Amino acid sequence: MSVQPFVYSSVPQRVVFGAGSLQHLAREIDALGARRALVLSTPEQRPQAERIADMLGAHAAGVFDRAVMHVPIETAREAREVAQRLGADCAVAIGGGSTTGLGKAIALDSGLPILAIPTTYAGSEMTPIYGITEAGMKKTGKDFRVLPRTVIYDPELSASLPVGMSVTSGINAIAHAAEGLYATDANPIMDLMAQEGIAALGRALPAIRASAKDPGARSDALYGAWLCGTVLGNVGMALHHKLCHTLGGSFNLPHAETHTIVLPHALAYNAAAAPEAMARIAKALGAGNAAQAVFDLARDNGAPVALRDIGMKESDLDLACAHALTNQYPNPRPLARDAIRALLQNAWEGVRP
Repeated sequence: MSVQPFVYSSVPQRVVFGAGSLQHLAREIDALGARRALVLSTPEQRPQAERIADMLGAHAAGVFDRAVMHVPIETAREAREVAQRLGADCAVAIGGGSTTGLGKAIALDSGLPILAIPTTYAGSEMTPIYGITEAGMKKTGKDFRVLPRTVIYDPELSASLPVGMSVTSGINAIAHAAEGLYATDANPIMDLMAQEGIAALGRALPAIRASAKDPGARSDALYGAWLCGTVLGNVGMALHHKLCHTLGGSFNLPHAETHTIVLPHALAYNAAAAPEAMARIAKALGAGNAAQAVFDLARDNGAPVALRDIGMKESDLDLACAHALTNQYPNPRPLARDAIRALLQNAWEGVRP
């Protein structure tokens, strides 16, 4: 099979990967030319943020621990004001997508360089994509000012991530790679990364469920998350991500769980229109059917598989469908209202594709 024409653009970003990599934090901040770092976290991860601040000593400007899901615009504004008031010339975001997203919101207006230290498998640290929620609607955009300049991947920091969160965060990462395989701007380099990333997470998640602190499994998962996040940052997404942004931003559903539940149904929706992508996903997961393999990976490892189990009301499905159709966007299969409404119903009920 001949290689089809494609365009591939690389972006300047430094990745430091490996157990114990956190020890290089001060060196990496120096490499950015920065001197005073504002450490960002969620309230729950404040102890880790304080550890980072202690490591930095006089180079820590302070800790801002109010990162939350979907980055409310009010929180973003407050964090920018704190960074300015404390004289921070960079931000260190430790945590998952919520904290990285807050760092991006700061960078969007201020240009402050971000150093990300992921403790989940969200992959946001590898993308120039940001999302801010205002008046109940999540708006996303793409701007290379928000791409973290440096990412420190230390598997030891994810060892304490609860098994349930590890599984949903990992399947969230798989979603990035899966949609990257049928993106309109896909290319062979991203295809390789996507398949390898899905395979790494497919190995890692059952192993983490069997032994939560398994260092090999944690390394595999973080490696897979890096690859899947890179795909997300380099090619466009489609129906799955649109639905999840709609459900998360408009109905305040938990991010990773929403991705976990919707992904099998979005893959089933697109299966006939993207057979090569589905074959790659299925092969990476050692299965015959991509949508069923992702559903089984979630179900068999204790993750939720129904939107009704994470707080979605059946009475809101019509509104969610309408939101998802407000803007047409690239997708292998044309967007059809009745089919998308059926997809949402199946996801709400937790039906295996």
